Amino acid sequence: MKIFVILTMSLAAAFVAGQASNAVGQSGVRAVLQPAKARRPAADFALSDASGATARLADYHGKVILLDFWATWCHGCKEEIPWFSEFQRTYGGKDFAVVGISLDDGGWNVVKPFLASANIPYRIVLGNDSIAQNYGIQSMPDTFLIDRQGRVAAAYTTGVVDKADVEANIRTVLSQP
Repeated sequence: MKIFVILTMSLAAAFVAGQASNAVGQSGVRAVLQPAKARRPAADFALSDASGATARLADYHGKVILLDFWATWCHGCKEEIPWFSEFQRTYGGKDFAVVGISLDDGGWNVVKPFLASANIPYRIVLGNDSIAQNYGIQSMPDTFLIDRQGRVAAAYTTGVVDKADVEANIRTVLSQP
């Protein structure tokens, strides 16, 4: 019994330590920035934001986009939102935009109250099965860095991103034509 308790406590401590290091973006998912010639086109979409306006990927042509698939129940997603908000504030005036695609089953009934308390400075749209399938979403959070030509430059899948890696890739893609 003591071994089980010690093991459980050790696992809990390791989990907490992992979460703490993730909170500062030091050990999350990293992505290789694809060479421009190897980048595939990002799937277009037409999704509504909270005001009912339609957002399309094509609306952002010429900008670098951080496309974030998230949900209000996803703890990792909520961990990333402050980082993505910081990126929007830092790079938003430099042809950069963060777009969040919520995949909450409850739709706006769940998302709007969350947005009211979260103070997110970037556009949130409501996703659907089609867009999730087009981007191959199987778990969240999943995030895609899209270049000025609408091509996927980097894909962060299967977990919370490494903040520093995302920011480095954003800077690199912003420096490209």
